[in-house]
Amino acid sequence: MLTRTSGLSLTDQLSARFAERIRTRLLAPGARLPSVRECARQQGVSPHTVVAAYDQLLAQGLIEARRQRGFYVRDVSPEPSPVARASAGASIVPADASSLIRSMFHRQSDKPQPGMGVFPPDWMESTFMPAAVRRVTSGPMLQELSLQYGDPAGDLALRKSLSQKLMGINVPAAPEQIITTVGATHALDIVSRTLLRAGDPVMVEEPGWAIEFARLESLGMRILPVPRRADGSDLEVMAKYCQAGEEHRPKLFVSVSVLHNPTGYSLAPGSAHRLLQLANQHDFHIVEDDTYSHLAPDHATRLCALDGLSRTIYVSGFAKILAPNWRIGFLAAPPALFNRLLETKLLATLTTPALLERALAWCIDQGQLRRHCERIRVRLDAARARTVKLALAAGCSFASEPAGLFGWVETGVDTDALTQRLLDEGFLIAPGSLFHARRPPSTLMRVNFATAQDAAFWKVFARVRSEL
Repeated sequence: MLTRTSGLSLTDQLSARFAERIRTRLLAPGARLPSVRECARQQGVSPHTVVAAYDQLLAQGLIEARRQRGFYVRDVSPEPSPVARASAGASIVPADASSLIRSMFHRQSDKPQPGMGVFPPDWMESTFMPAAVRRVTSGPMLQELSLQYGDPAGDLALRKSLSQKLMGINVPAAPEQIITTVGATHALDIVSRTLLRAGDPVMVEEPGWAIEFARLESLGMRILPVPRRADGSDLEVMAKYCQAGEEHRPKLFVSVSVLHNPTGYSLAPGSAHRLLQLANQHDFHIVEDDTYSHLAPDHATRLCALDGLSRTIYVSGFAKILAPNWRIGFLAAPPALFNRLLETKLLATLTTPALLERALAWCIDQGQLRRHCERIRVRLDAARARTVKLALAAGCSFASEPAGLFGWVETGVDTDALTQRLLDEGFLIAPGSLFHARRPPSTLMRVNFATAQDAAFWKVFARVRSEL
């Protein structure tokens, strides 16, 4: 909060606060700042202080004054690339979503952050990870895995372990069909760069992961949002996209079948079968992002299991559950696509670090990862139950059945405005608009069950919401 004991004046503190949010895109271009009177009430300062702070922002070129309408954030982003300009007419993507995502991974204060996209670090602490690293860095293995380039497809020991792990969820992938990557996002990028060209239409679930919208837009793709329902994607909308002319027909569909982010939905078998029929009929590939597989039951419906990796490509990783900074992900692909996908990886990274890949293989083979995931799931179940009770007590409801890591919460107020007010209190939430391609106003927010089980947050939330 603003304080009179600071070395900066109240005006400078308020100006700096808005400037930081504008530069990090927590206040997006075109967003309207609170009126002078409203801002003074919210911050507990005089209108004169707010006017002086807004004058500073005007002088810095961060905002603009519109006659009789108020103050608005200016677009201070660099000029778009030629590819982005060429596709701007058809592209429908969020404003600088990558900056918004970066902000969600940056702690706003020492308080729990309900908008975070990951487990708290203390949830993932273990004794077996240091043991795995010691194992691969002692003796001749350190030299073997460090002083030469590894297999371009990834460490063979890890690919064998992943093959066995995938068999446990009925996805038939031989080691020769698996490519390791620098996280799951890198795997998605390899698929996009291999199968698509600038201007190609791509179907993406909505609501969905904001960084996926931004990533595809940066490649010059044309985003086709597909509403996500409880049983799966809206097949009628997909069929309409597919029935467009050859030039506009989608080449790819990106889907999260199990514990979808942000809704928590999981795919129903009937919808899965109809979706695969549509893909075969209209000749498009499906990328199944199974990032949250470690939190889901093995029997959950997966497209890759039903399709046998014929038209589908499986993507997953270990950042969410084990070691975010190891940056280990992977993809499993049809044999016919393997060499093309591997060439794309080679052009970007040559290969991936074998040391940590071999350490992960040991964690999988010794059952350490499985037991770790079981402990996380038990802890998450308790956190989810507590968070649901607190959210309901605060007057919220759930737009979908609570499941997995995230809750899709109906607040009853504009969550973009709510985000800014809660930032003043030291809490970061994820507003519903962030998960839509066009970023429309929304009363929904996504909460992380592991970081939203703090009663203090919900008390502040209720107070702030009542003031909007």
